[in-house]
Amino acid sequence: MNLAYNSKYPSIDDLREKARKRIPRFAFEYLDGGCNEEVNLHKNTAEIREVELKPYYLSKHVTSDMKTDLFGHIYDAPFGIAPVGLQGLMWPNSPEILAKAAFEHNIPFILSTVSTSSIERISEITEGRAWFQLYHPADNKLRDDIIKRAEAAHCPVLVILCDVPTFGFRPKDIRNGLAMPPQMSLRNILQIMGRPNWAINTLIHGKPKFKTMLQYFPKNMDIKQLGKTMNETFAGRLNEEKIKPIREMWKGKLVLKGVASEEDTEMAIRLGLDGIIVSNHGGRQLDAGQSTIKPLNAIVQKYKSQIKIMMDSGIRTGPDIARTLASGAEFTFLGRSFMYGAAALGKEGGAHTISLLKIQLQQVMEQICCERVVDFPNHLVGT
Repeated sequence: MNLAYNSKYPSIDDLREKARKRIPRFAFEYLDGGCNEEVNLHKNTAEIREVELKPYYLSKHVTSDMKTDLFGHIYDAPFGIAPVGLQGLMWPNSPEILAKAAFEHNIPFILSTVSTSSIERISEITEGRAWFQLYHPADNKLRDDIIKRAEAAHCPVLVILCDVPTFGFRPKDIRNGLAMPPQMSLRNILQIMGRPNWAINTLIHGKPKFKTMLQYFPKNMDIKQLGKTMNETFAGRLNEEKIKPIREMWKGKLVLKGVASEEDTEMAIRLGLDGIIVSNHGGRQLDAGQSTIKPLNAIVQKYKSQIKIMMDSGIRTGPDIARTLASGAEFTFLGRSFMYGAAALGKEGGAHTISLLKIQLQQVMEQICCERVVDFPNHLVGT
C-alpha cells in the first residue's frame, strides 16, 4: 500500500484549517462544534493528550506491525472511520470517498443511519465490509427492515447507538438553522456563494439526503416536513428490552456505541453483545460528562477479558491513537479527522488522512519500540 500523502498538509490541524476555508461556515461549525459551551469537546482531546508513553530504546526491537485482529478480520491498522451524520453536507459525496479509501487501506468504515449514502451503495463500494450504525427507530417494523437491509448488504458488524436519548443542544447549529427542522437563511446562502468549489460539487452530486431512509419517507417533502418526520422516526433511548430483539435478530457481530459507564458495559456483556465503543458522541451530547478516556480506564480494568473494548471521541492524530491503545482500548475510531480530510482535499482526502495517521502511528511505535498493537499498554507511563 502506497502511504504517500500531500506534503502541503502534514497534520490534521492543516486539514482542519483547509476545510474551514473550503466549506460554508454553517457546515464547518456543524462538523467542528459540540454542545452547550463545548467543554467536553475540548476536554476529550486534552485529556487523551495527558497520557504519556514510555520508550524502551535498548530493547531488541526489529520492526513494528500495526495489523490488528478485530472480530476475525485482520485490519491493516488499529483505527477506523467513525459514523458521522450528514456527511454530504460537509463535503459532497464524502461517505463514498471515505468508504472507498477505507476499503483500499483495509480499515473499517461505519456508515451512520443519518449519513448521505445508502447501506447498499456503501456495501457495493466496500464489497460488503462496511459496518452499519443504527439509530433506533420508534417503529419496530422499520427497525427490522433496516436491519434486514444491513444483513442483505453483508455488513459484518451492526453498531447500535445509545448516547442520543435526546438531541444535543448545540447553539452554533441553532444559529445556523441546522436544528430540526433545518432552515436555509440568507446568511447561509451568502456563505455558500463564498465557497464555489463546495457549491459546484453539491450541484454535481445533488442536495444531501438521508439516502438510507429515503424509501420510508413520503416523496417531495419540504424541509419542515422532513425535520418533523425525522424527529418522529427515531426513538434514541435504548434499554434492555429494545436491545434483546436486536441481539436475537442480528447474527453478525453486535456493538454498543456511546458507552460511558461500567453499568452500561455490564449490561452489554449480559445481553451477549460482542463489543462496545466507549464514546460521548464527540462531545456533542453531554457537556457536563466525562471525557472518553476517563471511563475507558475503569472499564478496561474491570471488563477487558469479557468484551471487545473500543473508543472514539477526541482522537485526532496518530499519537492520540497510540495513547488510547496504551490506555487499554483494543481499537479506535475517528470522525472529525476524516471529515476534515475529505472537506480539505475532496476525493483525495480519505486516502491522504489514512496514510497520514498510519505514518504517524508507525513512527510512535518505532520510537517507543512497540512491536505489536497489543503491546501498547506495556508502554503506558505509570504501569
